Amino acid sequence: MRNIKTTQFDIAAWVLVGMAMLFILLFHLLPALLAGLLVYELIHIITPYIERKLPGTRAKLLAIALLTTIIVGLLSLAGAGLVAFFRSDAGSITDLLAKMAQIIEDSRKILPPWLLTHLPADAITFKVQAAEWLRIHAEELQGAGKEAGRASVHVLIGMIIGGIVALRDAEYDDTFKPFALALVQRTSLFGDAFRRVVFAQVRIASINAIFTAIYLLVILPLMGVHLPLVKTMIAITFVVGLIPVAGNLISNTIIVILSLSQSLVVALGSLLYLVVIHKFEYFLNARIIGSQIRANAWELLIAMIAMEAAFGLPGIVAAPIYYAYIKSELRARELV
Repeated sequence: MRNIKTTQFDIAAWVLVGMAMLFILLFHLLPALLAGLLVYELIHIITPYIERKLPGTRAKLLAIALLTTIIVGLLSLAGAGLVAFFRSDAGSITDLLAKMAQIIEDSRKILPPWLLTHLPADAITFKVQAAEWLRIHAEELQGAGKEAGRASVHVLIGMIIGGIVALRDAEYDDTFKPFALALVQRTSLFGDAFRRVVFAQVRIASINAIFTAIYLLVILPLMGVHLPLVKTMIAITFVVGLIPVAGNLISNTIIVILSLSQSLVVALGSLLYLVVIHKFEYFLNARIIGSQIRANAWELLIAMIAMEAAFGLPGIVAAPIYYAYIKSELRARELV
């Protein structure tokens, strides 16, 4: 094994990056970080094509500036469109939850007794329990609304910062001093980890949504079964599929519950299909994610459980990226 010398600048950079990673989670800046990195990486992926077409420096910079504006605009429109869809009649989350509650109530006669003990007695009881939960958590929900607005601002600012940094990289070719060089190396590894994990997860979420759409739009209708809110389920499958492992559990639960609106047989069929498909996807995911960060599924699961316990849902989202970065640092030192 090669003896790689670690300098004081490397140690200082590791400490600073570690503190930044912790700060981002503690102060809810993860959306801004992910948005900025997404814009930055997209620009860097497309920039080589621009350089081949526009050899001049000024033309290249103008093209990259225009590209930055387009990417930020498209991502903003995509986010706004997704929110508008889930608020519309076609994709209403409220309608979906109400439909699930009604299906659970209507399915009490066909569900096993051990499961009934964990469900509300009827729709009225469900509404009473929901109202009580809303009353108890009213302040938290108000805070969540404010947090969502602040997160939206952070996302927009993050995208703008990501574009500015990418534009600066295209304009300047700096010769860094030792500490700055160590920091650049750390951030480069982190950005690389983000690109490999996030783009791989987008591919996985897309494949998952396609298989789900085939089942809901083709297989079930051919069997004479038509589930409600199919578009909403497909959209949710893609969005929550961006969260490794946990996303599949959420989407599968929704699909199985809505399948109960037809019959217990359809619900069991849906569960069987999803299990078979996700077994296939498990190997596919392992190939996609594993080939990107050289990690087994159990490694990611441990990282996600630990991060969820410490930071909640943001920890689950950040865990694969943080783990991939840490493993990249260890591989760079030939420690793993």
